Amino acid sequence: MGSITLITGGARSGKSSYAQRLALERSDRPVYLATSRVWDQEHRLRIERHRADRGPQWETVEEPKNLSRRDFRGRTVVVDCVTLWCTNFFYDFDSDVDRALDAVKSEFDRLAAQDADFIFVTNEIGLGGVSTDPLQRRFTDLQGWVNQYIAQRAGSVVLMVSGIPIKVK
Repeated sequence: MGSITLITGGARSGKSSYAQRLALERSDRPVYLATSRVWDQEHRLRIERHRADRGPQWETVEEPKNLSRRDFRGRTVVVDCVTLWCTNFFYDFDSDVDRALDAVKSEFDRLAAQDADFIFVTNEIGLGGVSTDPLQRRFTDLQGWVNQYIAQRAGSVVLMVSGIPIKVK
């Protein structure tokens, strides 16, 4: 098993930028493992902007769910992001939290078994208020449990607050 770093925080807290800087400190040719599906034109433009911002030293791999089917041995890999990865399972399993949680954990275990340096980016969506929408509450539960699962296995956990990394573990 390789090393695992989890970077968490709120929206626009600097998680991805910090993860990318960390990866470039560890490797001259890191991998950016993008888990997002393209939801609409605005999202497509956002993805294109992020890809251009990363620069040519990055190898970009787009994989919405089955991250472990790629061989990352010996590489530094930024997985961005766990929240969108969970979203893909959640919607594909008709919002069934138990099925999605089992699938994400199994896929995480297969990926993390590779001898690679993984940097996972996730969101702390449970830091806000409790949603009045039951679907959003179920997804918040899923996301929180997945974050805990990864954090327990991570050698390092960093909370980003307003662009400032705070070491948690």
